[in-house]
Amino acid sequence: MNTVCEESLRFAVLGPVRAWCGERELDLGSPQQRVVLAVLLLRRGRPVTVAELVDAVWGDRPPPSAVSVLRTYASRLRKVLEPGRAAGESPRVVVSAADGYLARVPEHLVDLGVFEQRVAEARRLRAAGEVAAAAELLYAALEGWEGTALAGLPGPLAEAERSRLAEVRLTTLETRLDTDIQLGRHSEVIAALTALTVEHPLREGLRELLMLALYRSGRQAEALAAYRRIRSTMVAELGIEPGVSLRELHDRILTADPSLDLAAAQEAGPQESLAAEQPARPAQLPADLAAFTGRQGELARIQALLPDEGELPSTVVISAIGGMAGIGKTTLAVHWAHRIADRYPDGQLYINLRGFHPSGSMVSPAEAIRIFLDALGVPAQRIPASPDAQAALYRSLLAGRRMLILLDNARDTEQVRPLLPGCPRCLVIVTSRSQLIGLIAGDGAHPLTLSALTPAEAHSFLLSRIGAARLAAEPQATDEIIARCARLPLALAIVAARAATHPGFPLEAIAKELRDTQGSLDAFAGGDLTTDVRAVFSWSYEALSTPAARLFHLLGLHRGPDISAPAAAALAGLPLRETRGLLTELTRAHLLTEHAPGRYTLHDLLRVYAAERVVTQEPPQERDRAVERLLCWYLHTADAAYTHLTPHRRRVPLEPLPPGCHPLAFTAHDQALKWCETERPNLVAAVHQAATSRRPGIAWRLTAALWGFFYLRSHLHDWLDTARMALDTARDAHDRTGEAWSLNDVAAALTAMRRFDEAIACLRQAIVHCRELGDMYGRCQALGNLGNAYLQAGRLDKAVEYIRRALALHRINANTWGEGIALANLGDAYRRLGRFDEAIACLEQALIVLRASGNRWVEGVTLDILGTLQHRLNRHDDAIDHYHQALDAHRDIGNRRGEGQTLYHLGDVHLAAGEPEAAHTSWRQALAIVEEFDHGPRPFAGLPLRPDAEEIRGKLHRLDERTPDTGPHPTTAGLELTPSPTHPTTPYRQRAEQPEHRPRP
Repeated sequence: MNTVCEESLRFAVLGPVRAWCGERELDLGSPQQRVVLAVLLLRRGRPVTVAELVDAVWGDRPPPSAVSVLRTYASRLRKVLEPGRAAGESPRVVVSAADGYLARVPEHLVDLGVFEQRVAEARRLRAAGEVAAAAELLYAALEGWEGTALAGLPGPLAEAERSRLAEVRLTTLETRLDTDIQLGRHSEVIAALTALTVEHPLREGLRELLMLALYRSGRQAEALAAYRRIRSTMVAELGIEPGVSLRELHDRILTADPSLDLAAAQEAGPQESLAAEQPARPAQLPADLAAFTGRQGELARIQALLPDEGELPSTVVISAIGGMAGIGKTTLAVHWAHRIADRYPDGQLYINLRGFHPSGSMVSPAEAIRIFLDALGVPAQRIPASPDAQAALYRSLLAGRRMLILLDNARDTEQVRPLLPGCPRCLVIVTSRSQLIGLIAGDGAHPLTLSALTPAEAHSFLLSRIGAARLAAEPQATDEIIARCARLPLALAIVAARAATHPGFPLEAIAKELRDTQGSLDAFAGGDLTTDVRAVFSWSYEALSTPAARLFHLLGLHRGPDISAPAAAALAGLPLRETRGLLTELTRAHLLTEHAPGRYTLHDLLRVYAAERVVTQEPPQERDRAVERLLCWYLHTADAAYTHLTPHRRRVPLEPLPPGCHPLAFTAHDQALKWCETERPNLVAAVHQAATSRRPGIAWRLTAALWGFFYLRSHLHDWLDTARMALDTARDAHDRTGEAWSLNDVAAALTAMRRFDEAIACLRQAIVHCRELGDMYGRCQALGNLGNAYLQAGRLDKAVEYIRRALALHRINANTWGEGIALANLGDAYRRLGRFDEAIACLEQALIVLRASGNRWVEGVTLDILGTLQHRLNRHDDAIDHYHQALDAHRDIGNRRGEGQTLYHLGDVHLAAGEPEAAHTSWRQALAIVEEFDHGPRPFAGLPLRPDAEEIRGKLHRLDERTPDTGPHPTTAGLELTPSPTHPTTPYRQRAEQPEHRPRP
C-alpha cells in the first residue's frame, strides 16, 4: 500500500459493514456496494466470481446491467479504500482475479477475524484448564460485536450469512456463560440465561446452563421448574422428549447429586457429554482419522450450517467442501460426518465418485444410485431398468428419513445433482476439486474451500505423528519440512510416516532429502493444483526396496477401484507370499491403503504418479505383459467360478495362461459367488481395459465367463454394459466367434431386462453367425434363447416353434443339458396355452433329463410348475409332493427366490386341501424369504414381484380371521386359461417377470 490511509485500514462486519482509515470512517456507498465489500471480506482473500457477486447482490432477479453495475461498485470501492493510488498502478486491496475479485486484507484487520482468533485461543486455554483466561478472551470476543452482523445489507447471501453469524455468536455466548458458571459466577449469569431461554425456548444447552446456575444458587425448585417448561414445550411442539444430557441433569438435581456442587465440578475438571449411540443403518462412513488435527475454523463454519438440536431443516442442507488434491477434503468431511452422525439416526451413505480418477473411470450418477439402492436394502431384482425410475426409487426411499450422505471426490454438478434427496431432513456433504458453482447457485449448497494448513496446524499435524521431543530437538528442520510439503496434509502424512518408521533418522536428513528432490506432477500442473507434490511422492518411492518400487509403479496399470493381493501378484508376475510382503511395505510407507483385509487402493494422485513412473521405468513390452497377466488372471479366475455357478454348461474357450499368472480355484458354490460379488467393479473394469487395450479375445471371454454370476445376482446393467463392450470390440477385430458369443450375452441381458424386441434381433444375428461358423452348440443355444424370449414376451406360437427346433438339435447332438432346459421351456409354453396333458408330459420328461445331467436349478423350477399344474387339476396330494421336491432342489443350490415362491404355492394348495394350519406355516416361511427381496416402495410398472410381501400378509390376515380364501388361484387370478387374439397371456405370465426362475439354455 502506498499511503498512510491504506496501511491503517480496518473493517467491521459484526454489525453494520464499516471501514476506517485510522480514526476516520470511510463512506462505503450504497447498501449494494457494501454487499460487494462484505462478500470479498467474508471470502478471506479467496477469489469471488462476478456471477457469485451478482447472485449475492440481487439474487435470482439481477437487472440487465448487473455486471457493469458490479464493476462500477468495485471501482468505487478501490477509490475509497486506496485514495492515494496513482493512475495505472495496480490495486492493492480490491484485486482482480480471473473472472472476479478478491480482497487482500489480513485477518487481524477485520473484526470477524479478530473474533474468531480470540474464540479459538479461548477454546485452547479452556482445554488446557486455564478457564479464567478463556473467559476473558470470550468476553473480549463478544464485545467486538456491534449488533446484528451485516445489518442493513440486502440480498440472499447477506441473509444467509446473518443467520450463520448469529448462530456463531450465540454458540460463543453459550460457551462464555458456561465458563462463568465453571468459575463460580452462577448467580451473575441467571438473568442473562433467563432472557436467552425465552428468546430460544428449544435450545437445550441454554436451559441446561440455567438449571445448573439456579441449582448452585440454592434455587432447586426453580431449576426443576425450568426443566418442566422446556419439556412441556418440546412435547407440545415437537412431540419429543428432551435430550439425554438434559434429562440426566434433571435427575441429578432431584437427588441433589453432590457432583453438581461447584467444588466437586472444579475438582473433576471439564467434562464432555457424550450423546447416546444411536444404531443406524446403513453406516457406510469410512473410519475417522484417530490423529485428526486442525481445521477448527472450518469445522465451526460447517457446523453452523446445521439447525439447532431438536429443530428440522426446511430444505436439504448441502455442504460442498472443495480444494486442491491432497488438501484433506475427504479427511475433514469424514471427521465432521462422524461428529454429527448421531443427528441422522436413519443412517449414513458414502461413495467415492472418482471424479478425477486418472483412468477416467468416473462413477456415473446412475451407477451411484444403484449402489445406494443396494445399501438401502433394495435387491438387484427390484431395481428398475430405467435410470429415471431408479432415481425416483432412491428419492422415495429417503423421503421422511434423516440421513447423512457423503459424496466424495465429485467431478462436477451434473454428477452430484441426481444424487440429492428430495426431502428436507437430510444432510449432503460433497467433496470435490472443482468449485461446483452450479451446485452452489442452483441448489443452495454452502461452499467451504480448503486452503493449506496454517503453520501452527501443520506443526500440530507432525506433532501428533512424530512426537514433541523430535520436533523440539530440530525446530529448523521441522519448519523446513512443513515449508517443503507446502503444508499439504497428504504430503505431511507421507513425511511423517517416513520419520515415524525410522525413529533414528534426524529430521534434518529428511528435510535434506526433500530439498534435493526435484520434479512436478505434469498432469496436475494446472487446474486446481497450485502445489507440486511429486517431490514428496518421488522421495517416498525412492526409499522403497526395488521389488516394492516395481510393484508400486505396476499398480498404475490397474484400472479397477481396488486390487486384491492375488491380483497384484498376477500383475507383478510374483508368488503371492512375496507380493503380500511388498504390499505391506507400500502400506507402511503410506503409498497404498489397505481399506479392507487383503484389498488395497491408491489415492488418486499416487495413482497418477505410479502411472507416470511405470512409463519411465518399464519398457512397453513389459507393460503389455503385466496387463496381459492381470487380465488373464481375472479371466481364468472368473472361469473357475463359472464352473460352480453354471456347472455342465459349455465352457468358454480359453487361451493358455501366461507365465507368472496363477488364478484362484474354488471349492464351493458360495465361495465362487462371493468372489464374483467382491470383484464385480474390477471385473467390469477389466472388460473395459481389455477392450480399450485391443484385447478383444479377453473382453468377450471374460464377459461370457461372468454369465452365470450376472444372471444369478441380476446385475443387469453391468451385464449389458460389458456384453455390449465385448460385442463392439469383437466386431472391430472381425472376431466372428467372439461376436457370436457376445450377441448371445447381449440378448440374455436384454431378455432379463424385458427388452424382448432387441433381444430377439440379437439372437437372430447370433443364429446366422453360428451357422456360418459351424457352431452347432451355439446355434442350438441361440435357438433356445430365442424361444425363451418369445415365451416371456407372450408370443407363444413363435416360442413353441423355436423351442422345438432347439430341442431337436439338442437331441441330435446328444446335449442332455440343453435338452432338459428345452423340454422345461416347452412344457411351460404348453401350460400357458392351456394344453395341460402335453405340458405334464414335457415337464415329466424334462425331469428325467435334468436329473440325469445334474441340473438342479432348472429341476426345481420344473417341479414348481408341475406342482402348480397338479393344483389346477385339484390333485392336491400330487401338487404337495412336487412342491416339496422343488423345495429340496431350490435349497440345494441356494435359490432363495425359488424357495420363497414354492412355499407360497405350497400354502395355496394346503388351504385348498383343507389344511389351514399347514398353509399358515408355508406362507409364514415364504413371507420371511420374500421380505429379503421386498423392501421399500412397491416396484415400478413393468417389474412386479410375485408373490410380494403385502399379498402374503393379506392371505395370513384372512386366514387368522378364519375367512376362507375362496378366490381363484393366486397365479391365475384375472388371467385366461387359453390364449385369445386380444390376450395371449396365460396363467404363468407372472413367472416370465422373474428371470432368475426361468429355465434357460
